[in-house]
Amino acid sequence: MSEHEAVSRALFDQVMVPNYAPSAVIPVRGEGSRVWDQQGNDYIDLAGGIAVNCLGHAHPALVAALKDQGEKIWHVSNIWTNEPALRLAKKLVDATFAEKVFFANSGAEANEAALKLARRYAIEHFGEDKVEIIAFNQGFHGRTFFTVTAGGQAIYSDGFGPKPGAITHVDYNDLAALEAAISDKTCAVLVEPMQGEGGVINADAEFIKGVRALCNQHNALLIFDEVQTGVGRTGELYAYMGAEVVPDILTSAKALGGGFPIAAMLTTSKIAESLKVGTHGSTYGGNALACAVAEAAFDIVNTPEMLAGVKQKEQVFKAHLAKLNEQFNLFADIRGQGLLIGAELVPEYHGKARDILVAAADAGLMMLVAGPNVLRFAPALNITDEEIELGFARLQTAIAQVVGS
Repeated sequence: MSEHEAVSRALFDQVMVPNYAPSAVIPVRGEGSRVWDQQGNDYIDLAGGIAVNCLGHAHPALVAALKDQGEKIWHVSNIWTNEPALRLAKKLVDATFAEKVFFANSGAEANEAALKLARRYAIEHFGEDKVEIIAFNQGFHGRTFFTVTAGGQAIYSDGFGPKPGAITHVDYNDLAALEAAISDKTCAVLVEPMQGEGGVINADAEFIKGVRALCNQHNALLIFDEVQTGVGRTGELYAYMGAEVVPDILTSAKALGGGFPIAAMLTTSKIAESLKVGTHGSTYGGNALACAVAEAAFDIVNTPEMLAGVKQKEQVFKAHLAKLNEQFNLFADIRGQGLLIGAELVPEYHGKARDILVAAADAGLMMLVAGPNVLRFAPALNITDEEIELGFARLQTAIAQVVGS
């Protein structure tokens, strides 16, 4: 079909695999935290592409980086390296605990690399039996078969036949359960510093410190999945920086490219040695175009002003949610860090999160849920006060429609 023929939501059902059920709205243009659909209706974006669009839509610096690199070189494969990848890796190393970087295309791929590295490192240093991975119930780490099995939500991993073995799950924020499960056969503990998909649940400070101590005790690597919490989302460059705990491996994606697909696994030189030449790879990982855009995004996010602004906007969001709660008595809990915020519905409205999301779209607002009972917000880090104000006015309209005024 030509680009001039009508593209409608009906075409999705005709040509796309039915694993998604997208909205009837088809966005076609964005600027900052505003989006316009095919009919010219405008939306305030408090979803951020699920914590991806860290600088909103069509940010001039990202557009410029894309155009500039697009006229130079896009892709050369990993038989060669490229300048944008090396520059971005150096910036990631300089800004974090890490000494080495592996680039991939998505959070799932970064987590896959982290799990493979942890297994290989443990086998090389401690023997063939040290292969157990411990992860947490309600966790989410991607959709490859290895990462979806590590994720603690069977609904996503059941139905595909035999699962990868030696993966154990315990409850999040339950240090005693981890202590009971961990042993000298454990090669790694995989944890989100804040569970995103699992309901926007903060890790307790003592829990996360205890996880680090138990890993040390059992020679297990601590892997932080910062796919959703990384690159300024919590008001720190990476969430571990506010947790007083340093992981052995960290995964980053989503906001790293500001909307362009890219991911990274970060680790130390000693651990990285286990990924010798040929042991792991990615055709597109470290792609020059992706790395150029990511470098531009990283430079803007990794400033004291931007990170302080995220923490300030967190208070604005939570104040707006508290005000809505005074009016509707809708939320049992308002939680999260930075601009990853969850509002859990009171039991009376359990199961209504998606109804509110749909009503919000009708009112001109893009937002998220985290399960059936939690409203989730992950807007651009540079969202303006005006956009926040307008977004919450539209959310008020949507909530009134669902629960009554």
